[in-house]
Amino acid sequence: MTAAPYATQVLRAVRAERSDAAALYALSVPFMRSGALRERAPDAYRHPADTFLVVHGQGPDGDRLDACVALRALAPEAGRPATGLLHNLCVRADRQGAGQGSLLVTAVVAEARRRGLRALVTATTGGGALFLRRGFREIPASAAPRDWAAGLDPARHSQVFTRLV
Repeated sequence: MTAAPYATQVLRAVRAERSDAAALYALSVPFMRSGALRERAPDAYRHPADTFLVVHGQGPDGDRLDACVALRALAPEAGRPATGLLHNLCVRADRQGAGQGSLLVTAVVAEARRRGLRALVTATTGGGALFLRRGFREIPASAAPRDWAAGLDPARHSQVFTRLV
């Protein structure tokens, strides 16, 4: 009898390495194609302003990226706490529902706190249940940081969420 894949694997989020850029892009492509993520060029996954956290798994060909999320500090705005953007949350289709999304959201909250950020903001075209379970609350786009909210595409009908860290 063969053990189920991942049965004994301990999930943990780690900071992505620069060498993970191609794998981050490949993991994100299905989400870009579905419209869940905006299109980004492969070079965007090498951008030093973003901190990517990843979950590694074992595939048939060895180690692979199973999930990722990015954190970027937003430009300061008067009257707002230091805010970070949680974006590019992707979990491989065959790993969804296994807790990796929750693990990454928890890890990005800890990373934001470590970096001195006091709030997080994110947008999703999905239902947002994961964010609600992790302490986020839905807000109107008009209540989000102005510069970031101005870049939201109204045609995508994104829901905006925030949380204090």
